[in-house]
Amino acid sequence: MKNRLFFSAGGLIAIGIMVLSCFQKNGTLKSKSSTEAISYNFNVRPILSDKCFACHGPDSKKREAGLRLDMAESAYAKLKDGKGVAIFPGNPEKSELYKRITSVDPEYQMPTPESHLGLLNETEVETIKKWIEQGGKYEKHWAFIAPVKSALPEIDKEDWPKNEIDYFVLDKMEANNLAPNEEADKSHLLKRVSLDLTGLPPSIELQNKFEADKSEKAYENAVDELLSQKAYGEKMAVYWLDVARYADSYGYQDDEFRTQWPWRDWLINSFNKNLPYDKFLTWQIAGDMLPNATKEQVLATAFFRNHKYTEEGGVIPEEYRIEYNIDKTKTYGMGVLGLSVECAQCHDHKYDPVSQEDYYRLFAFFNNSKEVGYEGDVSQSKPAKNPIMSITDEEAKTLLKFINRPDTSRLIVSVLGDLDTLRPTHILNRGVYDAPGKVVTASALPAVMKFDTTKIPQNRLGLATWTTNRSNPLTARVFVNQVWQEFFGRGIVKSTGDFGMQGDLPTNPALLDWLAVDFMDHGWNIKRLVKQIVTSSTYRQSARITDEKLKADPDNVYLSRGPRYRLPAEFVRDMVLSSSGLLVPKIGGPSVKPYQPKGLWEAATSGRGQLAKYRQDDGQALYRRGMYTFIKLTVPPPSMIIFDASNRDHCEVKRSKTNTPLQALVMLNDPTVLEASRVLAERITLKQGTVEDKIKESFQRIVCRKPTEKEIKLLVEYYNDQAGMFTKNRLQAHKVLNVGEHPHEEKLPEDQAAALMRVINTLYNMEETITKS
Repeated sequence: MKNRLFFSAGGLIAIGIMVLSCFQKNGTLKSKSSTEAISYNFNVRPILSDKCFACHGPDSKKREAGLRLDMAESAYAKLKDGKGVAIFPGNPEKSELYKRITSVDPEYQMPTPESHLGLLNETEVETIKKWIEQGGKYEKHWAFIAPVKSALPEIDKEDWPKNEIDYFVLDKMEANNLAPNEEADKSHLLKRVSLDLTGLPPSIELQNKFEADKSEKAYENAVDELLSQKAYGEKMAVYWLDVARYADSYGYQDDEFRTQWPWRDWLINSFNKNLPYDKFLTWQIAGDMLPNATKEQVLATAFFRNHKYTEEGGVIPEEYRIEYNIDKTKTYGMGVLGLSVECAQCHDHKYDPVSQEDYYRLFAFFNNSKEVGYEGDVSQSKPAKNPIMSITDEEAKTLLKFINRPDTSRLIVSVLGDLDTLRPTHILNRGVYDAPGKVVTASALPAVMKFDTTKIPQNRLGLATWTTNRSNPLTARVFVNQVWQEFFGRGIVKSTGDFGMQGDLPTNPALLDWLAVDFMDHGWNIKRLVKQIVTSSTYRQSARITDEKLKADPDNVYLSRGPRYRLPAEFVRDMVLSSSGLLVPKIGGPSVKPYQPKGLWEAATSGRGQLAKYRQDDGQALYRRGMYTFIKLTVPPPSMIIFDASNRDHCEVKRSKTNTPLQALVMLNDPTVLEASRVLAERITLKQGTVEDKIKESFQRIVCRKPTEKEIKLLVEYYNDQAGMFTKNRLQAHKVLNVGEHPHEEKLPEDQAAALMRVINTLYNMEETITKS
C-alpha cells in the first residue's frame, strides 16, 4: 500500500518518511528537525480537522464513541469501552489514535474505509507521532491568542529587504526554495501603485515625472503624492462600503430610495484625514454614546443602519426588528472580528467556541435600539428610518464640510440611538423571533477576550472599548489582513471573514502578528500601514512568472512575485473615464444613474415608488466614479455585477473573481467604454502630429506604458485599414462616432477620428489594460 505504515512481525516499520508537515492545510512544506516543536494549531489540528473531526469533532449529532479529538479533556480521558485513551501524552504506542492511524486492519484502522476520508499519509502520521511524543499539548485557537511582535527572522539575502515586511516574506521563500523576482519596471510599478492607492491610472504627467526622477526616493515620492490625493479616500472607501452593505435603496418589494450617502462622504473623509482605526471603529459602533458627541460622530453610526428594510404591508414588526439586529450582529462579527458568529443564532456554533447564549449576549448590544421593524404607511416611504439625524445647510457648511450637499433641502440619515430604558434580550429558541427563552445581558465573546463589566459599560460604547482594546487578539489582525488583501489579492489569512476554527491558517503567522502589533504600536495609523506595504520589496516585485514558480507556488502564497489580477468592478469604469479625460473628479454627494440597458428596473420592480423606472442622469453625473453609481438592491448595476461587484445586500469582506465572456462583451459594447473611446479619439485627432504619435499618446494614457515597436506597427496598420474603409464609405464614420451624450469636437475629420476610436477601443479591450500587474 502506497504512502502507508506497515506492520511486520517485529513491530511497526516506518517507510519513506522524509519531511514533516507545516501548515498542512495551506500546503506549506518546511523541513523540521526531530527536535523542533510540533504545534497543535498549525501542524496537528489541520490533519485532525480533515481526517478525524467528522466523527470525533464538535458536532454532537455525528460524534462516534463519545470521543472529541478537538478537546484535550476528552482526548486524554478513558475511552467509552474503557480500553485505553485516544492520546497518551509522551507515548504514541499507548495512544489509541496513533495505533489506529497506523493500522492496516480495516476493522480497526482510522479513518474507517466507510468514511471515505482517506488514510493519513506518511508525513501526517509522523507529525501526529512527534506531537504525542512531545506531550500532545493542545493550544487555544491561534486567533484567540494575543499577537506578539517577534524578532525579525534571519535571512540569507540580506540586501533585498526594504522594510520589516520583507524579512518575514523572504524567510518563507527561502524555507520553500524560492527566490524573489526582480523589481518591476517603473511603468508597471507606477501603474500598480496608482491603481492601488487611488483606484485611477497614473496621468501621463505623473508617468513622465516618475520616469525623469532618477533619485533613490523617486518611488517613495510618487507614493507620498498619491497618498495625498483625495482619490485615496475614495479608493479605500470602496472595500468598507462592501463591509457596511451600503446601498441607495431599502431592498425588498418596492425597494424605495433612501439617503445614506452622507455617511459615504464621511467614510471617504475619514480615510483622507487618516482617522486612526480605533476611533474609526469606535465612532461607527457607538459615536452617539461618546461624551458630548459631535454630529460627525453620530453620523458615523449610520454604518450599522445600512441594512435592508421592509416597507411591505402586513409584516410583523417584531420579526423584522429582530432581523435588523441579526444583520448588525453579523456585520460586526464578520467585518470587525472576522468570525462567523451568525452560525450561533439557532444553536451553539458547531466549530468555534461560541454558544447560542454568547451570540445573544452580543446581539443584546444592538437590541436596545430605538429602531422599529416597520414604520407604517407604505405610501409614505421616507428617505431615512428612525432614529434619524437631520443635517441642515448651515451644518454642511460648518460642522460637516466634507458632505457634498447638492441643494438646501432637508437632509436626513438613519443613525443609531438607544432607548432610555433597557429592552430585555432573550435567547431565541431555534433563532425564531417569537420563541423567546432565557433573558441575557449584553457581553462580548468570552472565547475572544473577557468583557469586564466592572470597568466598561454594557452598551455599545463598552463594546467599542472592548473591540479596540490592545489585548483583543482579533481586531488589529483582521484589519491588517483586510488591507493586505487589498494590495495582494488575498489575505495572509485567505478566509478573510473567518478567523475561526474552520477558517484558513495564516500563510505567514509571524508576519500577520508583527503587522498587527506594529499597527497598534503606531496609533492604529492606516496610511502608515498602507505606505509600509506598498514601499516593501515584496510589493515592488515584477509579476513575471516562470514555469518553475508556477509549479512550486501556483497561488503565489509565498509572494515570490508581484500581484497580478483584474481590477475591481468600480475601478474598471474609473480607468476608462480617467484615461479618456471624461472623469468628473468631484468627491462625494448623492449617487448617480449612468447608462444602463433599458427595461431592467421595470422588469424587476412592483411598479410603485420613485424607483419604479430608471431615469438616467445627464451631464456631469454620467462621468462620476464607479463608487457613486446608484445601487438598487433588487437590481444592482449590471455592468459592475458582471465584473464581480458586491450586490451589497449583506456584509461582504471578499469579492469573488471570475473570468467570463460577459466581461468581454461589456468592454466591447458598454456605452461608457464606447463614448470614452470616441471622446479621447476626437481630442487626440485634433492635435498636431503623426498617426504614430497619436497612437503612442493613446496607448500611454490607457495602458500606462510606452508601446513597443511591434505594438505600434500593428496598431498603425489597423488604423490605416479602418481609415481607408471610412474614406471609401464602406463604413460610415458619423455612425461610429454617434455614441454618448458628451459634445463632439468641432471641425473634426470624422474618418480619422473614427479610425482612431477603433484603435482606442481595441486598447481598452486589452487584457493588460484592466489588469494590475
